[in-house]
Amino acid sequence: MKIATFNINNINRRLDNMVAWLAEAEPDVVCLQELKAEQGSFPADVLAQLGYGAVWRGQRLWNGVAILARGAQPVLTRTALPGAPEDLQARYIEAAVDGVLIASLYLPNGNPRPGPKFDYKLAWFARLIAHAAALKATDAPVVLAGDYNVVPTEADLYQPHSWKDDALLRPEVRAAYQALLAQGWTDALRAAHPEGPLWTFWSYLRHRWPADKGLRLDHLLLTPDLAERLVEAGVDRWTRGEEDASDHAPAWVVLDR
Repeated sequence: MKIATFNINNINRRLDNMVAWLAEAEPDVVCLQELKAEQGSFPADVLAQLGYGAVWRGQRLWNGVAILARGAQPVLTRTALPGAPEDLQARYIEAAVDGVLIASLYLPNGNPRPGPKFDYKLAWFARLIAHAAALKATDAPVVLAGDYNVVPTEADLYQPHSWKDDALLRPEVRAAYQALLAQGWTDALRAAHPEGPLWTFWSYLRHRWPADKGLRLDHLLLTPDLAERLVEAGVDRWTRGEEDASDHAPAWVVLDR
């Protein structure tokens, strides 16, 4: 079972890119972020023609999340992270696919900091930690996949770098990510590749893609039972080099069925 996460950075603008990637990579499940599409403009018909059922929560501008399943219809279980009913940003969706509970999440960026955007990031992260604990307590097989907007360690970005004061690297944010892992989740990419770069994001600025100055922002966290089934994991870097590409590349895991 191949599960991927991909911040597509505008699904309709980059639909051709995504279709080409789906044909090449053949993932069974795809978690998408940053759809930048209203609910009614999500390209469900195109994806259905490719054999993918979908659930999504669209939103204009910067947000929007979705889950695709090849040859199946995801069973929607949640369209928002619990804990703040007043929060209308489309950053979390959850569905069951082939006996596995899948979450697609888009954690807030948090810049500029200090300020309300950074406060919102930390509050959202706290809600994610609480919900993750509740999910794990069910003993169900769960994957928390998405753009976490967190660089977990200094090994997860190019060196030397100039991101020291960015919200992606702040000690509070890294501590929140470690608190999540401490519940017993496995960071699948690092479990499969303990050393070396695993960039999933290259800024459009300052020629960072040609210079391979990347960051690891996209993560797939597995419950212990799924971690035991982990066969391999990786990043489809080639997508970042395509014309009009997203600034993220898909990250993925393969689980033994």
